[in-house]
Amino acid sequence: MPHFTIEYSGNLDGCVDMGGVVELVRKAAVETGIFPLGGIRVRAIKCEHYAIADGRQTYAFLDMVLRLGEGRDLATRKKAGEHIFEALSAYLDPVFANEKFALSFDMQINDKETSWKRNNIHEALKVETING
Repeated sequence: MPHFTIEYSGNLDGCVDMGGVVELVRKAAVETGIFPLGGIRVRAIKCEHYAIADGRQTYAFLDMVLRLGEGRDLATRKKAGEHIFEALSAYLDPVFANEKFALSFDMQINDKETSWKRNNIHEALKVETING
Protein backbone atom coordinates (compact mmCIF):
# COMPACT_ATOMS: atom_id res chain seq x y z
CA MET A 1 0.00 0.00 0.00
CA PRO A 2 -0.73 2.94 -0.65
CA HIS A 3 -3.50 2.41 -3.18
CA PHE A 4 -5.12 5.48 -4.72
CA THR A 5 -8.48 5.13 -6.44
CA ILE A 6 -9.71 8.09 -8.46
CA GLU A 7 -13.31 8.25 -9.60
CA TYR A 8 -14.20 11.08 -11.96
CA SER A 9 -17.19 12.31 -13.90
CA GLY A 10 -17.05 11.33 -17.55
CA ASN A 11 -17.42 14.92 -18.69
CA LEU A 12 -13.81 15.59 -17.59
CA ASP A 13 -12.44 13.51 -20.47
CA GLY A 14 -12.35 16.51 -22.78
CA CYS A 15 -10.49 18.81 -20.40
CA VAL A 16 -8.29 16.65 -18.12
CA ASP A 17 -5.48 14.29 -19.09
CA MET A 18 -6.26 11.46 -16.67
CA GLY A 19 -2.98 9.74 -17.53
CA GLY A 20 -1.29 12.93 -16.36
CA VAL A 21 -3.36 12.93 -13.17
CA VAL A 22 -2.41 9.33 -12.37
CA GLU A 23 1.29 10.01 -12.93
CA LEU A 24 1.17 13.25 -10.92
CA VAL A 25 -0.39 11.44 -7.95
CA ARG A 26 2.19 8.65 -8.19
CA LYS A 27 5.07 11.13 -8.22
CA ALA A 28 3.60 13.15 -5.34
CA ALA A 29 3.21 9.95 -3.29
CA VAL A 30 6.86 9.08 -3.93
CA GLU A 31 7.92 12.62 -2.96
CA THR A 32 6.38 12.23 0.50
CA GLY A 33 9.02 9.62 1.32
CA ILE A 34 6.65 7.66 3.58
CA PHE A 35 5.33 5.01 1.19
CA PRO A 36 7.15 1.91 -0.04
CA LEU A 37 7.77 2.42 -3.75
CA GLY A 38 6.73 -1.11 -4.67
CA GLY A 39 3.36 -0.69 -3.01
CA ILE A 40 2.17 2.48 -4.76
CA ARG A 41 -0.86 1.98 -7.03
CA VAL A 42 -2.84 4.75 -8.70
CA ARG A 43 -5.92 3.99 -10.77
CA ALA A 44 -8.56 6.20 -12.37
CA ILE A 45 -12.12 5.06 -12.99
CA LYS A 46 -14.40 7.03 -15.28
CA CYS A 47 -17.98 7.33 -14.07
CA GLU A 48 -20.31 7.32 -17.06
CA HIS A 49 -23.40 7.71 -14.92
CA TYR A 50 -23.47 10.35 -12.20
CA ALA A 51 -25.66 13.08 -10.75
CA ILE A 52 -24.27 16.21 -9.12
CA ALA A 53 -26.01 18.92 -7.06
CA ASP A 54 -29.08 20.13 -8.98
CA GLY A 55 -28.49 17.71 -11.85
CA ARG A 56 -26.73 19.95 -14.34
CA GLN A 57 -24.60 17.88 -16.68
CA THR A 58 -21.96 20.62 -16.83
CA TYR A 59 -20.85 20.05 -13.25
CA ALA A 60 -17.84 17.77 -12.79
CA PHE A 61 -16.05 15.93 -9.98
CA LEU A 62 -12.89 14.05 -9.14
CA ASP A 63 -12.89 12.03 -5.93
CA MET A 64 -9.72 10.31 -4.75
CA VAL A 65 -9.46 7.80 -1.93
CA LEU A 66 -6.17 6.57 -0.53
CA ARG A 67 -6.17 3.24 1.26
CA LEU A 68 -3.05 2.69 3.32
CA GLY A 69 -1.78 0.33 5.94
CA GLU A 70 -1.53 1.04 9.63
CA GLY A 71 1.57 2.42 11.27
CA ARG A 72 1.86 6.11 10.37
CA ASP A 73 0.95 8.76 12.91
CA LEU A 74 -1.62 11.47 12.18
CA ALA A 75 0.94 14.23 11.64
CA THR A 76 2.80 12.14 9.05
CA ARG A 77 -0.43 11.21 7.25
CA LYS A 78 -1.61 14.82 7.23
CA LYS A 79 1.68 16.14 5.86
CA ALA A 80 1.70 13.53 3.08
CA GLY A 81 -1.98 14.09 2.30
CA GLU A 82 -1.55 17.84 2.09
CA HIS A 83 1.42 17.46 -0.27
CA ILE A 84 -0.50 15.13 -2.59
CA PHE A 85 -3.71 17.22 -2.49
CA GLU A 86 -1.84 20.47 -3.18
CA ALA A 87 -0.09 18.94 -6.20
CA LEU A 88 -3.36 17.53 -7.57
CA SER A 89 -5.27 20.73 -6.88
CA ALA A 90 -2.66 22.85 -8.67
CA TYR A 91 -2.73 20.49 -11.66
CA LEU A 92 -6.50 20.91 -11.81
CA ASP A 93 -6.50 24.72 -11.46
CA PRO A 94 -7.51 25.11 -15.14
CA VAL A 95 -10.60 22.97 -14.52
CA PHE A 96 -11.59 25.15 -11.56
CA ALA A 97 -11.11 28.24 -13.76
CA ASN A 98 -13.35 26.94 -16.56
CA GLU A 99 -15.85 24.52 -15.01
CA LYS A 100 -18.01 24.04 -11.94
CA PHE A 101 -15.90 21.36 -10.31
CA ALA A 102 -15.64 19.44 -7.03
CA LEU A 103 -12.35 17.86 -5.91
CA SER A 104 -12.10 15.60 -2.86
CA PHE A 105 -9.46 13.39 -1.27
CA ASP A 106 -9.84 11.05 1.69
CA MET A 107 -7.51 8.61 3.43
CA GLN A 108 -8.66 5.29 4.81
CA ILE A 109 -6.50 3.09 7.01
CA ASN A 110 -6.76 -0.64 6.42
CA ASP A 111 -6.86 -2.92 9.43
CA LYS A 112 -3.88 -5.27 9.02
CA GLU A 113 -5.90 -8.13 10.50
CA THR A 114 -8.37 -7.99 7.61
CA SER A 115 -6.12 -6.98 4.72
CA TRP A 116 -4.38 -9.64 2.62
CA LYS A 117 -1.68 -8.93 0.04
CA ARG A 118 0.76 -10.76 -2.19
CA ASN A 119 3.37 -8.68 -4.02
CA ASN A 120 6.72 -9.53 -5.60
CA ILE A 121 7.39 -5.99 -6.88
CA HIS A 122 9.25 -4.98 -3.69
CA GLU A 123 11.81 -7.75 -4.22
CA ALA A 124 12.22 -6.87 -7.91
CA LEU A 125 12.98 -3.26 -7.00
CA LYS A 126 15.61 -4.39 -4.47
CA VAL A 127 17.30 -6.54 -7.11
CA GLU A 128 17.25 -3.68 -9.64
CA THR A 129 18.82 -1.36 -7.07
CA ILE A 130 21.59 -3.86 -6.31
CA ASN A 131 22.25 -4.65 -9.99
CA GLY A 132 21.67 -1.32 -11.51
